[in-house]
Amino acid sequence: MSDADSKLHLILIDGSGFIFRAYHAIPPMNRPDGTQVNAVYGFTNMLARLLKDHVGTHFAVIFDAGRLTFRNRLYPDYKAHRPPAPDDLIPQFALVRQATAAFGVPGIELDDWEADDLIASYAAEVRRLGGRCTIVSSDKDLMQLIGDGVDMLDPMKQKPIGAAEVMEKFGVTPDRVIDVQALIGDSVDNVPGVPGIGPKTAAALMAEYGSLEAILAAALGDMKASKRRDALVEHAEAARISRKLVELSASVPLPQPVAELGARDWEAEKLLPFLMEQGFRSIATRLGMEAGKTAARPQAAAPGDRSAPFGAPAPQPEAATAPDGEAAKAAFGPYQAVSTREALTAFLAEATQGGIIAIGVETDGVEAIRAALVGIALASGPGRAVYVPFGQDLLAGPGLDPEDAIAALLPVLADPGVLKVFHNAKFDLAVLERAGVPAGTAPLDDTMLISYAQDAGRHGHSVAELSALHLGHTPIGFEGATGTGRGRLTFAAVPLEQATAYAAEDADLTLRLWHALRPGLRQTKSLSLYELMERRLVPILLAMEQEGVSVDANELRRLSADFAERMATQEVEIHKLAGRPFNLGSPKQLGEILFDEMKLPGGKRSKTGAWGTDASVLQDLAEQGHALPERLLQWRQLAKLKSTYTDALVEEIDPVTRRVHTRFAMAATTTGRLSSTEPNLQNIPIRTEEGGRIRRAFVSEPGHLLVSADYSQIELRLLAHVADLPVLRESFRNGEDIHARTASEVFGVPMAGMDPLTRRRAKAINFGIIYGISAFGLARQLQIEPGQAKRYIEAYFERYPGIRDYMESTKEEARANGFVLTPFGRRCWIPGIADKNGARRAYAERQAINAPLQGGGADIIKRAMVKLPAALRDAGLAARMLLQVHDELMFETPESEAQATAAVIQDVMQNAAELSVPLVVETGIGASWAEAH
Repeated sequence: MSDADSKLHLILIDGSGFIFRAYHAIPPMNRPDGTQVNAVYGFTNMLARLLKDHVGTHFAVIFDAGRLTFRNRLYPDYKAHRPPAPDDLIPQFALVRQATAAFGVPGIELDDWEADDLIASYAAEVRRLGGRCTIVSSDKDLMQLIGDGVDMLDPMKQKPIGAAEVMEKFGVTPDRVIDVQALIGDSVDNVPGVPGIGPKTAAALMAEYGSLEAILAAALGDMKASKRRDALVEHAEAARISRKLVELSASVPLPQPVAELGARDWEAEKLLPFLMEQGFRSIATRLGMEAGKTAARPQAAAPGDRSAPFGAPAPQPEAATAPDGEAAKAAFGPYQAVSTREALTAFLAEATQGGIIAIGVETDGVEAIRAALVGIALASGPGRAVYVPFGQDLLAGPGLDPEDAIAALLPVLADPGVLKVFHNAKFDLAVLERAGVPAGTAPLDDTMLISYAQDAGRHGHSVAELSALHLGHTPIGFEGATGTGRGRLTFAAVPLEQATAYAAEDADLTLRLWHALRPGLRQTKSLSLYELMERRLVPILLAMEQEGVSVDANELRRLSADFAERMATQEVEIHKLAGRPFNLGSPKQLGEILFDEMKLPGGKRSKTGAWGTDASVLQDLAEQGHALPERLLQWRQLAKLKSTYTDALVEEIDPVTRRVHTRFAMAATTTGRLSSTEPNLQNIPIRTEEGGRIRRAFVSEPGHLLVSADYSQIELRLLAHVADLPVLRESFRNGEDIHARTASEVFGVPMAGMDPLTRRRAKAINFGIIYGISAFGLARQLQIEPGQAKRYIEAYFERYPGIRDYMESTKEEARANGFVLTPFGRRCWIPGIADKNGARRAYAERQAINAPLQGGGADIIKRAMVKLPAALRDAGLAARMLLQVHDELMFETPESEAQATAAVIQDVMQNAAELSVPLVVETGIGASWAEAH
């Protein structure tokens, strides 16, 4: 072999993986003739950067030739459950191949063979030639190829994947991955495997017996009797078939020899026309071809050199870059009001040329579903902002007709080459839709969510707060424009000059914040969190809010009457216990009754001299056996349910839709959880009879049913995952009762025939640990002595030392960084972690322990929410997502599709993330929320 051959380094790109990643990462965008090209844009962008930075001598992109291969003849159900490609993606496959050819890169595919088989065969040939092959993919099925001369690179994380990473994922070396995959199967590809065998069990079996055939032989021989052995015997043939399905063929006839895959510079004469036809101006500019120039590719590095990064660039819309220093210092105003179609058209042309526009809407109310559009503010650059009024009186005449303004704006909103920047895009898009703007504005960015993705819990995310923090500017603010108190004006009544100053400044600030904040997404490693989750949720949550949920007003009124009657009865009982009448809603009178007259113990006065009578005080007294505090807690609970739900929900029914429309706040919590407001539907008690009755009032429309899907014990599963708890992981994989297993491990009692009280204590510890429960708190919950509770917790940590290690390392992480990370990279800031006050600091430490678990759960359900609309649509189902309540999603579906809908939802949710323990989703179907839940 020549010296040149000895330096052979073939880069193989998993083309199908790139296509689907790009399609799901980038919102829909169309080229000038209307063809959708979001996947083509993402693929082209990724390929351009990879080619520009690659370190190989040879290069190829490998595609799947078709859906059916030899594996389907071997096992007809192989990949049978995979839905067909989305309709708007299918036309893009050919364009992606054109993009590959335009770059002068070989695009290789072969009928009857999967792309993975071609990759395996090329890797084997390079190994035979003594060279090196790098596979750019994170596909687990390709990890079996890793070994001498063959490695992988994760294009998203830009991290190499070698034997150590394979061992971490599968628990075995690459040469044994095939046998492990044969045992565990693959639900996505419909590879059967052996039921009940998970990755850890498979790895343990491999460690003990060495190969699949040895394991199956042992199952027929000296393996200890168990359910696992029975499963191996029963499903031995399925395991053997599974092995044939997952093993990649390394003997595929190569469509092109390796020698023909040499890397070469792209030709501008060939590439530039393709980019221009698609409307990809920014890619051409980055490659230095705007004037027909050819950007030279860097010299190939020596084998083994990883200094040049491989990248799957984050999906970026065609948008302007950051402004230069002088533009960034532009004055805030004075701004102008636009009153003619010609002036608006000219301004929009300027924005189109720049590739970016900030948009803000002004309305006569704060509820998007009812608010009327009063005006639109636009900004094309720092200091370049205008206001288009619809409601204010114009001195020069009647002003611009709203329909004319919308008509002028529509081409810009639909232009994939112009980035639309909002602050709280969900609200603005809802108002624009009601004003006649079609849904689907893209590409867009949301500065509120850009900030939230990086700094959840660190500070608020309003324009005013972010402007002061990042721009050093205090804006006029809404109250500065409308006034406060009784003298507050509706925005339509604000004088034009005043309205223009506020609204245009708001759009100007939004654009400046975009320039200031967006680069931080890369620096904080929050880019994928924002682009693949938070931003993609905007249209999904908007659709949920617009859909609303039907409630039975008569049932709510019956509940209100019942609650009122029960409250009256309880009030009489409480007055008897107190010895005299008093106002149950008065903390002052209650304190006097409890501590001055009844002389109950434990009373504490505030600085004002009043007795404390909050829920914790009443709970302590009730647990000591005092009847009046216990009755009062019950009365308060009924009063809260009546005022917050049964009375309020009737008033929240929209007179037009006859449904209740909650609003989902996307940037309100520290952990990434959504919150529900106006009305809040997330705090209805789950485990009480009254809460169940309220849920019965949430009903489906005639001919429809509600489907509820709820993650089971998701925070405990995340704890087992992040704290690396082998016992709990195994228990979750085997589908055991986790609380009984914990009781068995901690208290040393057998699981079979376990006393319910013992299980209840273990359950309290399991959930209490997540929230940093103290011995005193556990003692109060279980009604035992604090000393005994302390021994329970010590026994728990002794059995699960990984949990204590996790808690201590997480608190240390919070103290060192000011934030903790969820398993998916979300930053949850813990502001009080260094507080000098011990109580506040202890509370912050409990927050730090829980945030990665609660935040991880929020990330998982958001991932599922992003995927579900397309999954349901691809399955031909008409279900609509209505509500998200922490770990639960609720849908409304035609009655005939209920079972199929539940199955699709369960599959998507259970596969929303890959953990070391299985995600389990419980579904229910019913005519009401209570029945479905």
